[in-house]
Amino acid sequence: MTQVVESIFRMYDIRGVVDDVLTEETVELVGKALGSALLATGQDKIVLARDGRLSGPRFRDRMIAGLISTGVNVVDIGQVPTPMAYFAAATLEGVNSCVVITGSHNPSNYNGIKMVVDGITLYGDYIQNLLKRIQDNDFSEGSGSVIEQDIFQAYQSYIVNDIRLAKTLKIVVDGGNGVAGPFGVAVFRAMGCEVIELFCDIDGTFPNHHSDPAKPQNLADLVAAVKEEGADLGIAFDGDGDRCGIVDNSGNSLYADRQLMLYAQDVLSREPGGEIIYDIKCTSLLPKIIEQAGGKATIWKTGHSFMKAKMRETGAVLGGEVSGHIFWKERWFGFDDGIYTGARMCEIVAKSEQTAADLFATLPNGINTPELDMPFAEGEHYQFFNKFKELTQFTEGKVFDLDGLRVDFADGWGLIRPSNTSPIVTLRFEGETQAALDRIKALFREKILAVDSNLKLPF
Repeated sequence: MTQVVESIFRMYDIRGVVDDVLTEETVELVGKALGSALLATGQDKIVLARDGRLSGPRFRDRMIAGLISTGVNVVDIGQVPTPMAYFAAATLEGVNSCVVITGSHNPSNYNGIKMVVDGITLYGDYIQNLLKRIQDNDFSEGSGSVIEQDIFQAYQSYIVNDIRLAKTLKIVVDGGNGVAGPFGVAVFRAMGCEVIELFCDIDGTFPNHHSDPAKPQNLADLVAAVKEEGADLGIAFDGDGDRCGIVDNSGNSLYADRQLMLYAQDVLSREPGGEIIYDIKCTSLLPKIIEQAGGKATIWKTGHSFMKAKMRETGAVLGGEVSGHIFWKERWFGFDDGIYTGARMCEIVAKSEQTAADLFATLPNGINTPELDMPFAEGEHYQFFNKFKELTQFTEGKVFDLDGLRVDFADGWGLIRPSNTSPIVTLRFEGETQAALDRIKALFREKILAVDSNLKLPF
């Protein structure tokens, strides 16, 4: 049996510390398993991309070696955001699969692999089946080819032809030194925006701040720049460009679940009765807005793979997560894309007679926390959560265990769930009043510490 570290085969992708658990040899074996799985579906061609991490070029080389050894033909589109690989798989003739070498928003010593086979984003059992192929040495053999192709002009043209700005906007783009920075800047300028760049050079050491716009502390530089420049809007990307953060002209960030309120109202104006999927971390105010706008609101599991699968199943026109993944079916291809999401927000703000701050202020707002993280050693977060779920009862509220544990009370809710991308347990709380929020947080604090009194809580 071939030895690889099983823990890197996660729920949505393969991810781990470079040269520790994710080695060049492992990447090549994944290429062999992925190529074999692709051939089993009747496909023989795949798009390959990578983000800006320092290990990207050598991992690309080993991924290509693995894929072509099975007889699969590779279209290498180079160092580009993950959504451009999805775009290539959706638009290039004769290919609807892709693989991306990316560590997403993880620290610089991580890398990973995201995969789409025959239009399906791999997750769960699909990924475990790749692990089994590797352990069983169950690989096809052949001789594939490699070509390089530039997809950016087609991608940019599609967005520029789709988006209509009613007026010129001045925006600040914070690339976070991730791969999306220069591409996003080029797209927004082609749309007609005046763009101020912040950390838009690609640097796999991420020297300025962590490339995760869902965390308020990572938006501090963007907030300051928007205020200083008198910009209409600020947009921040994560490491591989499938998410974006939004800051208004007053420097206030708009959580993605409240962004989704605006996107839903806009989409439903053209798609009446459309279904919109949102993840379990979202504010309880969101489904009310969706329904008021004439849509059908459906709560679902967190995770880009789960969300895309649910959208395919339901035919939903839009989906979104608190983390900033927004999935566009209306006018797009159903996948999450930070650049395209930023462009849609620009379109909405430009056609409003209000400033972004005044427009965002029209959206209802609960009293809530951002996502809060409890770090654990690798794998131990699942053990803690399982123990918590087994030992804890919430008689005061209604328990919803689709993904983690969400407890809904008459005046708010709390959520605790193990992350599928990092060794952390995430929490989020919301109350109709500050007193309600404080009570719910105190209840969760008491129950968490009853399971492990040594934990340092982030709230």
